[in-house]
Amino acid sequence: MIDSGSLELMQARVQSRHGQRLGDVEWQALQNTRDFGALLAAARETTLRPWLAGLTPDVGAARIEAVLRRQWGATVDEVRGWMPAAWHAALAWCAVLPDLPALQHLARGGTVQRDRFDDAGWRALASAAPAERGSVVATSRWAALAAAWSTPETLGQAWLAEWQRRAPAQRGDHAAGWLGSTNALRAHVQTFAAAPAGTGEALRQDLRGRLRLLLRRTTLQPALAVVHLALCALDLERLRGELLRRSLFVPAKVA
Repeated sequence: MIDSGSLELMQARVQSRHGQRLGDVEWQALQNTRDFGALLAAARETTLRPWLAGLTPDVGAARIEAVLRRQWGATVDEVRGWMPAAWHAALAWCAVLPDLPALQHLARGGTVQRDRFDDAGWRALASAAPAERGSVVATSRWAALAAAWSTPETLGQAWLAEWQRRAPAQRGDHAAGWLGSTNALRAHVQTFAAAPAGTGEALRQDLRGRLRLLLRRTTLQPALAVVHLALCALDLERLRGELLRRSLFVPAKVA
């Protein structure tokens, strides 16, 4: 990865990657593939292939989660490398986002089997007694969330506060693009949290549409990197769902 990029480099890379994203027809073809091994084979014939490295037809859910978590981190790291150095710290913090649900579970005293993780940080946290987990977090990559550990419902706000602290100040058009993109994501999170069961995919589809509009409105702006990462997150989440449904349930139950 290069040490520092530019808005021009980021713009070119995002345009290229957006043109390679799977369309509705391709996703539907994957959804219609009922067997886990067949799904892996079919997905490897698409631009999803890099995200599937390390997965085989006999893996379980824990392995799928670990691999996709690493792939998200690699995607964040790649986008970070396209951007000017001033943005590296803020974008690197995006790698923590998928950790928040599990962190909230552990902060509330929940348990997770240590062998579900192949990451030293997660293993240390999962192995610690509930009363000791706050101290473990304080010396980990999640240290910025340690102050919110005793109030797990505020971990999301703590993540956002750290993100805002790391992000450089924006002015003019850049500030407007930044506000538009962050507002779209915040609105989705709030709506999704209160949405009735069965409406999740419709809300995700609505967010995809908003993000595609923002791709055109944030040309050569730092917000474009965030919009791109949000679209990657939606695709990775969609892939995760397809993989886990086939891994956890017998083919006859996959609709």
